[in-house]
Amino acid sequence: MNIAVTEFIEKISQDWQATICNQLRQDIQQAIPDVAERIQYGKPHFLKNGKYAAVIGTAKEWVSFTIFNATALEAPEGFFESGPPERKTIKIRKGQAVDYDFLASLFKQAANTI
Repeated sequence: MNIAVTEFIEKISQDWQATICNQLRQDIQQAIPDVAERIQYGKPHFLKNGKYAAVIGTAKEWVSFTIFNATALEAPEGFFESGPPERKTIKIRKGQAVDYDFLASLFKQAANTI
């Protein structure tokens, strides 16, 4: 684990956002045991084999989680925000129910092709 990513999460002022970020980070580490972590563009980025696998970001109203190499992923309509097909982003808002197992399975599927 990268200390800068740990510090990023520890500095998040909203407890609900920190909880979500910690869960996402844990899911990423389980999917990619040798994941490389770093802060880039002010956000935690996660790499596999030197290529982007995911990024976590926070904003006032949500936590965003972007999966890279995601063209082949299938999810229910509206699950992801619109954007380029190779990147899929979900914005998680306070109090929103999140199926972390489903999200982790999508991430693992995308990461397995890197």
